Amino acid sequence: MKKSELVRVFVKGGIISPGDFLKVIQTAKALGNSYIHLGSRQDILFPSLRTNSENPIQRLDNMGFPYEFEQDTHQNIVSSYTALDVMPTTQWLASDSYHYILDTFDYQPRLKINLTDPVQNMVPLFTGNLNFVASTKENYWYLYLRFSELESKPWCAPHLFFGFDLAALAKKIEELDPKSGQKNYAKIIQEAIDSLGLATQPIPQELHFPETITPYYEGLNRISGGKYWLGLYWRNNQFTVNFLEALCEHCLKTNIGKLTLTPWKSFIVRGIEEKDRISWEKLLGRWGINIRHSSLELNWHLPVLDEEALRIKNYLVRALDKLDISTYGLSFSVKTRHMIPFTSIVIEKLPKNNLSEPDTFNLLYSKDFNPNQVDYYTFAKSVVLEAIPILLIDLSVLYYEQLDQKKNKPEKEIDGAKPEMENRIYQCSECLYQYEDSKGDPYSKIIPGTDFLKLPSSYCCPVCEAPKSAFRLR
Repeated sequence: MKKSELVRVFVKGGIISPGDFLKVIQTAKALGNSYIHLGSRQDILFPSLRTNSENPIQRLDNMGFPYEFEQDTHQNIVSSYTALDVMPTTQWLASDSYHYILDTFDYQPRLKINLTDPVQNMVPLFTGNLNFVASTKENYWYLYLRFSELESKPWCAPHLFFGFDLAALAKKIEELDPKSGQKNYAKIIQEAIDSLGLATQPIPQELHFPETITPYYEGLNRISGGKYWLGLYWRNNQFTVNFLEALCEHCLKTNIGKLTLTPWKSFIVRGIEEKDRISWEKLLGRWGINIRHSSLELNWHLPVLDEEALRIKNYLVRALDKLDISTYGLSFSVKTRHMIPFTSIVIEKLPKNNLSEPDTFNLLYSKDFNPNQVDYYTFAKSVVLEAIPILLIDLSVLYYEQLDQKKNKPEKEIDGAKPEMENRIYQCSECLYQYEDSKGDPYSKIIPGTDFLKLPSSYCCPVCEAPKSAFRLR
């Protein structure tokens, strides 16, 4: 089945209540589906199977959720809300900050909109057409425009925009039709500012791109306040509706208010109380749910419903597992059709002149192995599938070598420009202990100069033992 034949249910910001998720699941089930899919833009997808008893369109309309069927004219708004409590965040960017902005979007956009925190690395920054990225100035956001995969880098507007203005700005830019190519980006932004009378702020500094290490987003994990978050992932992206019904009902029973979808085709249940932890473990055991996939298995981005891409991924995962190598810190895309990758390594299938030829691939990697840098370099051209595992090992060696070079180089020599490393300070939200990159953590035997973002997820505050996710960037 093609993606165009699926119902796409839009979940604004990837945030949905268990009750609303249950409505979507029951609608999919009533239309004859035994499973649903999760999309890379935090949407929910399933076939609209016609039954003798119901008109599927009527059933979808009764669902009460924005959706699209057999067309591709509207888009979901992606947000990094799902990274809250899971990863460090910008200090001022809290749950209310996202809701405050998302609630102002009172229309269904046709452009892809991203609303992200640059400190986290679960949700990509630049896979949208309009990419709003949080600045260090409270309630102000950068705006990066990108309307084609052919654009090597997104264009940064020379202003910071106030959070409450983002929805009006996005709607005005959409009305100005930037895809038409009649105006350049600078003119479009200025026309939107003048038309809306927006008060903007000058950009105080270029956006800093922290090094990305794809988080382990599965399993039951402790967060600040003594609660837990649960990440769930299916390797075939087929989430069974019967289990999801049971999960949503258990959410309602244990007072879970929100579920969040990730771009990695997984979802997170947050706010599980200690007293309910055993009941959640029993629920997973009763349904035989695996929450112990390796990071090698998890950190892949594939097109939705692409059996060929899934076959390629499964082959490479098995091959790399047999070779027993580490890919910690790396993420992978299998590109069999048009898409904007957001991983550090891309396996790109090449078109064939005739069917008798073997499949061949290009192997690409992002600048500094950081996908938010959006520049991709070719590592190998026109190689057969069987040669890729060894080449991925070579790439992983290159990745670890450049980490060591960055650590040992004088800061001024990195990229031949201004220092790339900054002395960032992260503060524990529980006890206000501060971790400084330049000082490390002598209590935990972490040497000075250790980037906080590179600390393992098991790191906890040396004073109050709050988890790493409790820290906020100052």
